[in-house]
Amino acid sequence: MAIHPRARDFPQSEFLGPIPDESEITAGTRIVPGRSYGFFTDTTRCIGCKACESACKQWNALPADNMALTGDSYDNTGALSASTWRHVSFIEMIGSGDARATEMAPYQSNWLMMSDVCKHCHNAPCLEACPTGALFRTEFDTVVVQQDICNGCGYCVPACPFGVVDLSAVDGKAHKCTLCYDRLKGGLEPACAKACPTDSIQFGEIGDLQESAHRRVEELHARGVSSAYLYGAPGTPGATGDLGHLNAFFLLTQRPEVYNLPPAPTRASRRTAPSLLSGLATVAGLAAAAMVLLRGRA
Repeated sequence: MAIHPRARDFPQSEFLGPIPDESEITAGTRIVPGRSYGFFTDTTRCIGCKACESACKQWNALPADNMALTGDSYDNTGALSASTWRHVSFIEMIGSGDARATEMAPYQSNWLMMSDVCKHCHNAPCLEACPTGALFRTEFDTVVVQQDICNGCGYCVPACPFGVVDLSAVDGKAHKCTLCYDRLKGGLEPACAKACPTDSIQFGEIGDLQESAHRRVEELHARGVSSAYLYGAPGTPGATGDLGHLNAFFLLTQRPEVYNLPPAPTRASRRTAPSLLSGLATVAGLAAAAMVLLRGRA
């Protein structure tokens, strides 16, 4: 395994404070304000260990939840929520119908696992829906909620095409992944990416991640995994409906719906005008029908 040259400057196991620009050692990326950062999640490398979930909860002081089996999966958390900002889904793909699988193709054949997270959309719909400015875009091109400004209106919840933002039953405020904004400000790699033992979650500058992701798709195609594709990178499924691209994007091997992702997400605001016109047409039709009935009675 290659060791970053800077790692040799810190051979000790205990430190008095953070290592300057530590992300350069752990993720190969120096965090500089004004640049765009995010996640590339390669689902073919995910082993379902949930280290990312645990690291996220530990760093952000999020409570444990759903401490029981759901009955439909080995996954206990079930979905993203106000208290679960990283969620690893377990998707069973064993056989078809009543038939049992007798072979296992490479790269997650009978089980699909994916660590889901806020997409930090390049053109985020939740930002335009927020009336108080509680949601803002950071200097690292990520999207964060400020709970002290959030009034709990919930407009951001339906605005998110991925169903990520959630209102907490405890404080009534909107919560979601911050892409470890506080860690980025300190030059630290986000907790989930740092904890991932297989590099399924990779952190870095968006341009570098997109190049790496395309190379990974080509590698998988060469190995016979022809179903591999990117979701959320420019020009791919997930980067639709004027979202631009996703700052947290994925490599998938099945249809987006299998991973509980929309095949062609859109901005809710783009549906406002058609919905309004449809509503006005309905009202006009009802008014016309009422006039006809009233004239008939007269």
